[in-house]
Amino acid sequence: MVANQKKYLNLISLNLLESWSVQSLLDKKVAYNKKYELAKIGDFLIKSRDIVNIEDGEEYRRVTVKIRNGGVTLRDIEKGENIGTKKQYRAKAGQFIVSKIDARNGAFGIIPSELDGAVVTNDFPLFTVNEKAILSQFLVLITTTKEFIKFAQSCSSGTTNRQRMDIDLFLQQKIPLPSLQEQKRIVTAYQTKIQEAENLEKQSNNKKSEIFDFLSNELGIEDPSSKQVTAKKYGLSITNFSLLEKWGLDFIDSQIQTEKNYLKSKIKELCKISSGGTPSRNRREFYENGTIPWIKTGELNDNILNDTEEKITDEALKNSSAKLYEEGSLVIAMYGATIGKTAKLGVKASTNQACAVLFDFDLKKINPDYLWEFLQTQTENLKKLAYGSAQPNLNAGIISNYEVPLPTLSKQKEIIDFIKSKKLEIRFITEKSIQSKINAVKDFEQEIFGMS
Repeated sequence: MVANQKKYLNLISLNLLESWSVQSLLDKKVAYNKKYELAKIGDFLIKSRDIVNIEDGEEYRRVTVKIRNGGVTLRDIEKGENIGTKKQYRAKAGQFIVSKIDARNGAFGIIPSELDGAVVTNDFPLFTVNEKAILSQFLVLITTTKEFIKFAQSCSSGTTNRQRMDIDLFLQQKIPLPSLQEQKRIVTAYQTKIQEAENLEKQSNNKKSEIFDFLSNELGIEDPSSKQVTAKKYGLSITNFSLLEKWGLDFIDSQIQTEKNYLKSKIKELCKISSGGTPSRNRREFYENGTIPWIKTGELNDNILNDTEEKITDEALKNSSAKLYEEGSLVIAMYGATIGKTAKLGVKASTNQACAVLFDFDLKKINPDYLWEFLQTQTENLKKLAYGSAQPNLNAGIISNYEVPLPTLSKQKEIIDFIKSKKLEIRFITEKSIQSKINAVKDFEQEIFGMS
C-alpha cells in the first residue's frame, strides 16, 4: 500500500497510455546530491532527424550501443537491398545516442569519429549535445549509473524482451548540472582511474606473455598463434585413410616441435585418461539435493575448480557414465566454446562427457602441475586437432596421443615455481585493476548521489 500520497488522481494523455504504469510514476525520481542544481535532459539535448533513404545499390555502416557503458560500436556494413527499414537516420560524431530497447541496461553513448555518417533506425534516437551546458562524457556517465538505470527501467514498457524506453519521459528527467569546470574535474577523475585500470590490464597481459615465452624458451617450442602457413617444397601429401576426416593444414601444423634435447612422451604414457557422462535429465532426483560437483566445459578456464554450477547425487553417479575423480586431476574441454581449455580439480568431482580427465599420474616421470602448465600453452594446438564439420571435437584418443616434452623432474619443478610466481604477480595486478574500476564508479556515484 502506498502511504501518505497527497495526490489521488493522475491524468495521462491517451497517446502515452500504452507506456503508463504505476511504477513509472512512482520510481522516476532519482535521489541526486542536493549540492548541484537539477536540469532537464531535454534542455541540453536537441533531437537530430537527418533522414537517410536507404538505396539498394549502396553500402551502409550500422551502429549498435553496448549495454553497461560499453560504448558505441560498428554493428556491421550491409548492402541497402538487405536492409528492411528503408527510412533511417544519419549519425554524426559527438552526438548522444540512446538504445530504446536496451536503455534499461545502460545502453547510452556518444557517436565516435569513426562512425560519423553511419545509419541508425528509429530505435536509436540521436541528439546533438549543447556542450556549452553539459559535457557529453558527463552525461554518459550519469545515464549509465545504477540509479539512472533504475529510472530507465521504470519508463520502459512492452513485452519482456522488447521493452522500449519512453524518450519523452527520458527528456523530462532532471539530472545534476555542476559548472562545466566541475563536470570536467569529475569526468577527469573518473577517466584517470579507468586509464589506470587499463594500464594494469596491459601489465597483466605482458606477464602472461612472459610465462609463455619462458616456457617456450625452456622447452624450445613455438607459439602456435604466431605460425604462418608457408609454401611447401612438395606438392603431394599422403595421409592415412583413418585420419582423412581430420586431415588438413591445421592438423599437420598442430604437432609441437622442440629444439632442445628433451624426450617427448604421449599423455597416455604419463597418466590415465577418461571422461564422464550426463545423468538422465528426466530423473530430477539425480540433481535435486546433489552434493557431488558435476563439471561442464563452460566452467573450464585454466582454473582450479573448487565448486560447480550443478551437483549430482550418489544415485546419479551409480546410474550413469559419470565418474568421481580425485582432487588434483586435470580436466580438458573436448568440445564447445572452451575447447582445449583446462582446469585442475580442487575437490573430488565428476564431469560430463565433453570433458577429458587426466588422473593417476606416473610421478616418476611427470609432475602433474608441470603437465597442467604445459597444457595451458597448448590450447591453440589442441583446437587445431579438433575435427568434425558441425561442431569440431577432440576425443580421448587425440588427447592420449598428444606429446609432452619431458625435462627432468627438477627442471619441471623449476618451471612450475617460475610460473607460479608470475601468476601471483598477475593476480595482484588484476585485483588492482578491478579495484581501480570499482573506485572510478564508486567515487563518481558518491559525487552525484552522495549527500553533501
